[in-house]
Amino acid sequence: MSQLSTQTENPESRGHPLIKIRELTRSYRTETVSVDALRGIDLEINQGEFVAIMGSSGSGKSTLMNILGCLDRQTQGDYSLEGNYVGQLSRDQLAKLRNQTIGFVFQNFHLLPRTSALENVELPLLYSSEKPGWKELHHRAREALDIVGLADRGKHTPSELSGGQQQRVAIARALVTRPSILLADEPTGNLDSRTSLEIIGLFQQLNRDGLTILMVTHEPKIARFAGRVILMRDGLIRSDRKIPAGDAREALENWQDEADDHDDPLADIEHAAKSDQESKN
Repeated sequence: MSQLSTQTENPESRGHPLIKIRELTRSYRTETVSVDALRGIDLEINQGEFVAIMGSSGSGKSTLMNILGCLDRQTQGDYSLEGNYVGQLSRDQLAKLRNQTIGFVFQNFHLLPRTSALENVELPLLYSSEKPGWKELHHRAREALDIVGLADRGKHTPSELSGGQQQRVAIARALVTRPSILLADEPTGNLDSRTSLEIIGLFQQLNRDGLTILMVTHEPKIARFAGRVILMRDGLIRSDRKIPAGDAREALENWQDEADDHDDPLADIEHAAKSDQESKN
C-alpha cells in the first residue's frame, strides 16, 4: 500500500495552525424567521491533528463544516485557511482553494453509478487548475486507490463494490488532489460496526502519514479514535478537549458483534461541558 503524499508532509509543519477562526457567526434570515446557526465560534486546527466534532441535530456542526469546506460563507467573523482569509476570496478563488486544499468525504459516498472506481477518483483532477496530462491523471488515481487498499478494484463500478469499498473509493477521490485537510461528514453513518472500524483505521493511518483530518460524527465510539473532540450545542463550542485516541486496528482485531454496553469513553467530555455551562450560569 502506498504512503500518502500531501501538502503538509514535512514533520516540522506539524503543530502549526492550518485553520484559524475568530468570532465566527452564521445567521439565516427571512421575512418571518431568524436562525443563528453559529453564535461566535473561536477555533484553531493545527496541521497533523485528527479532530472529531460532535453535537446533536441543530447544534451547528454541519454549518461549521460547510464554512470550513468553503461551501458557505460566514455572516461575521474571520476564517483563515492556510493563511488565506476565506471571506475575502472570490467564487473562483474559493473553488480553487477547495480543489487544491480540501478533500471531502460524505456519508452517502456520492459516486457516479455507471463510472468505474478509477474514473470516479480521477474526477477532481479534471477540474483542477493543474490540468495534469492523462498519464499523470491515471497514475495519481491509481496511487490513491492503492493508498486505500483498492488497487485491484479500479475497473469495478460502485454496484460491484461493498459499502465499505465504496467509501474507500470516496476517500481515494478526496486524496487524489493531495489536499492539506480531509473534511469527513459522518463517514461511517451508512456502514456497519466492523466496516466503520476499518474506515477509521484508514483515517488514523492517513493522519499518521501527515494528513489533517476533521470529522463530524454523532457516534461517541467513533469520535474516541480522534485525538481531540469538540462538542457543539446551540451554535457554540461547549467543550474542546484532547483525549487519548483509541487504536482502530487494535479494536478491529478484538472486535465482537455484540451490544455496546461498555462505558462511554466520551462521557467525561459531555459531563465537563455541562459543568462548565452550569458554572457560567
